[in-house]
Amino acid sequence: MRRAAAEIIAEFGPFDGVDAVHGVTYDGTSVWFASDGRLNAIAPADGALRRALDVPASAGTAFDGTHLYQIAGDRIQKIDPDSGDVLSSIPAPGGGADSGMAWAEGSLWVGEARARCIHQVDPETGAVLRTLASNRFVTGVTWAGGELWHATWEDDTCDLRHIDAGTGEVLEVLEMPAGVNVSGLESDGADLFFCGGARSATVRTVRRPR
Repeated sequence: MRRAAAEIIAEFGPFDGVDAVHGVTYDGTSVWFASDGRLNAIAPADGALRRALDVPASAGTAFDGTHLYQIAGDRIQKIDPDSGDVLSSIPAPGGGADSGMAWAEGSLWVGEARARCIHQVDPETGAVLRTLASNRFVTGVTWAGGELWHATWEDDTCDLRHIDAGTGEVLEVLEMPAGVNVSGLESDGADLFFCGGARSATVRTVRRPR
């Protein structure tokens, strides 16, 4: 297993009216982040707020190429990003104890923080297809170039972990600086991660190692 210090490239925020940043996703143009009763879209280059949707947004966020998915309490809601309309919803696997979320391979990948695991979920029914175990609280989930990564936050330390998607084995760890917390994780599909900053009300970009 490889270990390295995370390289933070930029920090955006804190944002007006935002008490905490939860889930984070990227639609190829904007970075979306959840902040309780709102989904916010910002520019990835400078963090400028582009638009916002008034929807319940308590944890992880994902984008399937067309629709947003947002954890709202014990449900996962499918949202039209243009109108903000909720199109459908499914039960969240953690029953309200869910954390990060990502879209890949036709499935939602949902972290359950204190259960220290990631569930692969059918986006139509909410059925759990399989579960990967972690040894730390899971606070964000993303796929980056075919690699499964998740954020951890426990004992006031955070890191980003590349894991084997079949076994859950930890392959690589990026250690965040002391006092920097991660509440959501997303890849830009290339060489950056977007990290939710919890109650700092910020979004940070971190370089993804090659």
